[in-house]
Amino acid sequence: MTDRDLSPVTVLGLGPMGRALAGALLAAGHPTTVWNRTADRADPLVARGARRAPTVAAAVRASPLVLACVIDYAAVRAVVEPAADALAGRTLVNLTADTPQRARTMAAWAAGQGVDYLDGAIMTPAPTIGGAGALVLYSGPERVWHAHRGTLASLGGSADWLGPDPSRAAAYDVALLDVFWTAMSGITHAFALARAEGITASELMPYAKGISGLLPDLVGDLAGRVDVGNHTADVSTIASAAATMSHIVEAAEGHGIHAGTLRAAGEVVARAVRAGHGDEDFSRLVQVYAKASG
Repeated sequence: MTDRDLSPVTVLGLGPMGRALAGALLAAGHPTTVWNRTADRADPLVARGARRAPTVAAAVRASPLVLACVIDYAAVRAVVEPAADALAGRTLVNLTADTPQRARTMAAWAAGQGVDYLDGAIMTPAPTIGGAGALVLYSGPERVWHAHRGTLASLGGSADWLGPDPSRAAAYDVALLDVFWTAMSGITHAFALARAEGITASELMPYAKGISGLLPDLVGDLAGRVDVGNHTADVSTIASAAATMSHIVEAAEGHGIHAGTLRAAGEVVARAVRAGHGDEDFSRLVQVYAKASG
């Protein structure tokens, strides 16, 4: 690495992910300053060579590059706004999860303070940080990205710049986490339904993995259809999905199991059927969701 790659970095926020970020920077050789409201969270990092700053302003002044990783953007603003004077002329990389709308607001605030700003989305768990499996998405001015990409590479794995729109990383984040948490909700609901029928989670598990294994190919097929507007059904139709989903809801509610998530999804499917799309592919639902929110 060059001396520039090993430039000082400050990390604000020492939850599990913040500690992982600071640890990766230390392991790569960066002079690392840390700050957290609960100061003793920094103890293990200080033992490894990090500098504990007594205030946010002191932490910011220690480095040209500041990483923030807290619970949401309101928390970021509460942390950095009182230190805006110290932050001016430096770069803030916001690795906090929140909405694209708030990312745009945060970028506008930073610009107004003379702060260079990148928005980031960490797409892998804390234990991956610093290793080959890490994935962090970034968006914001290309000039700022190129100035710090060498340092950010110390976080490990892949670092993808998505373009100058500062909300782009957050948009990817919420869309991808929509996939994850909707899937996790479905899996836990399936285990609850199976259990009500006397099937243990371990008994269902290999078959659940088989069903999950169908998804990568389906995601590819759906993406291709959505982008070209091809909703001709080759295998199954929206109408057949509606029937299956209603069976699941009936079985679940017959056991007193809450089925609100699938009921809500079923209403979108029913809306598509009522609009005359029952014989089309599931990909049509992207447009139906958009119209429902319009």
